[in-house]
Amino acid sequence: MPFYYRLGKIPQKRHTQFRKEDGSLYSEELISTEGFSSLYSLVYHSHPPTLVKEVEEPINAEPIAALPKNLKNRSFLTFKTKPTDDFLSSRVVMLYNKDVYITCAAPKKSMTDYFYKNADADEVIFIHEGSGVLKTLYGQIPFEYGDYLVIPRGIIYQMHFNDENNRLFITESFSPIRPPKRYLNTFGQFLEHSPYCERDLKLPQDLKTYDEKGDFKVMIKKQDLIYPYIYATHPFDAIGWDGYQYPYGFSIHNYEPITGRVHMPPPIHQTFEGHNFVICSFVPRLYDYHPLSIPAPYNHSNVDSDEVLYYVDGDFMSRKHVERGMISLHPKGIPHGPHPGTVEKSIGKTETKELAVMIDPFYPLMITQAALDCEDPHYYKSWVE
Repeated sequence: MPFYYRLGKIPQKRHTQFRKEDGSLYSEELISTEGFSSLYSLVYHSHPPTLVKEVEEPINAEPIAALPKNLKNRSFLTFKTKPTDDFLSSRVVMLYNKDVYITCAAPKKSMTDYFYKNADADEVIFIHEGSGVLKTLYGQIPFEYGDYLVIPRGIIYQMHFNDENNRLFITESFSPIRPPKRYLNTFGQFLEHSPYCERDLKLPQDLKTYDEKGDFKVMIKKQDLIYPYIYATHPFDAIGWDGYQYPYGFSIHNYEPITGRVHMPPPIHQTFEGHNFVICSFVPRLYDYHPLSIPAPYNHSNVDSDEVLYYVDGDFMSRKHVERGMISLHPKGIPHGPHPGTVEKSIGKTETKELAVMIDPFYPLMITQAALDCEDPHYYKSWVE
């Protein structure tokens, strides 16, 4: 995974003449990773993708660490952040390190007067609230509550929302986002015991060719600067494409949980991975079925990684005072575990309705002022209160 996919019209042989009805050539573009040595797609444009009219002054988007070092369990109530109209302006980095940025966003309006491309990072946009359509050069992907949208670096896109009520949890990865290797065979196909498979993926559909000239603004993020590029033709001018490099969606509701007779560790929830971090999905599931099982998780010392949980919906057997959109940060170096009373309370329970996204980075996270501004300052005491 990803697997070979094609959409629209393409020539029989790659790198050969492919002409329009008027006899002029379509413009072929190779979109590749790791030079020419890894995943790629071939896209056929109505116009060359190189027609730049202007490059405006870049906008600084570098996160700043208000707390570069941390050894305290913390929580952040992200729904306290104020929604803003613009998609890019609404994106607020909460936690970050050299491998991953963890961002929340509450955009009210669709992207109608510009396009966006992250040239440095793959993006995983989790849709907590809202619905709409992700529009790209590769086609369109409708999205709704619970969807992950995986957008590889270098892909130009627009988010179109159905209304103003949108809450997004965004992961920016400076390495490729892929499914866990242990769920794939040597050919890249999902194995039978994988918690999801190819049928669950939302692939680009409804490819529309915008053969238009004019002034088209593409905001390109590179090295924490956003460069406004003005192109002479519409970015979504493809007549067709094929390959392995493209955006896709996956609903957290289609993740099939792995259960056991006794409590299973967090790796069973892993959904994606990047370099030095993983993304996991906690979904409704049956509890353990050993006659003496304790469904609540045991205490755990974070020796090798920080732990970030983004609470989506439902009740959590190990936590008290959980709110929708709350982020908990349990840093490496100290233990964390179930809140007082939750262990005994979990015994005899048969299922959980919890829904959450977890990110475990292997290097410590730095904390921004935006996160501190919505922090619950007493969270670290919640094990004794």
